Amino acid sequence: MSNHVDSMAGAAVTPPQRAAVATARRMAAGLIDLLLPPRCPGCGMIVAGQDRFCVECWSGLDFIVPPSCARCDLPLLQDAGPEATCGACMADPPPFERAWAPLAYGEQARSLVMRLKYGRRIGTARLMADLMATRLGARNGPEPLLVPVPLHRWRIWSRGFNQSALIAAHLGRRFGWSVDVDALQRVRRTDPLRGLGRTARAKEVRGAFAVPAAARARIAGRTVLLVDDVFTSGATARACAQALRRGGAAAVEIAAFARVIDGRGGGDAH
Repeated sequence: MSNHVDSMAGAAVTPPQRAAVATARRMAAGLIDLLLPPRCPGCGMIVAGQDRFCVECWSGLDFIVPPSCARCDLPLLQDAGPEATCGACMADPPPFERAWAPLAYGEQARSLVMRLKYGRRIGTARLMADLMATRLGARNGPEPLLVPVPLHRWRIWSRGFNQSALIAAHLGRRFGWSVDVDALQRVRRTDPLRGLGRTARAKEVRGAFAVPAAARARIAGRTVLLVDDVFTSGATARACAQALRRGGAAAVEIAAFARVIDGRGGGDAH
């Protein structure tokens, strides 16, 4: 009997067997959808498939489209070419080469961010990464090392996870890029940035990040793609980019799920 089983295990799977397995998987998926139907990640309404929005929530997403600043991804009023930058980046060039964000931070983007960070809907991180991939697909240059914006250890202990690290992990699997969650550390605790102005934000995060000695060899000469959920004033991105450049990174780019644009609901963004 044992020899018969062994020979069956080593036998090639026939087309009818493949068809039977495929049918069983479809039936199982249909049963799961019946018992736990997929829901819109924005409002919770039952939808046709996993990670799909209802029509109302999809129409409420404010996608960033060209033309936008070649450095910080701020939408521009006029198309002056792919290398055009906004006035702020011209006056004070950021320490990062490029920022990428698929969405302007508005009601729907905020809802997804809140569900992930405070509602502990960690599956939302995959959806965010998928939307971010639509922008990162246009990226050129050397393969980057993905580094999430770090949280202070007290924040991780209270929340249980770092949302930026979850997003980075999904992006890494999507593109086949390496992820290093320990390449950058938050060396001191900072107060929440919500409600602070641009100058106050920059002051609060100044010197808050550093590359540990053990990670310097891993980022030396690399292009680092810093991953965050929301790009607000750019204060955190600037502080992290400066620390990464001091730690040996050749270049730093930013990947965020949403970008705050003045006048579009960014007052409560972190």
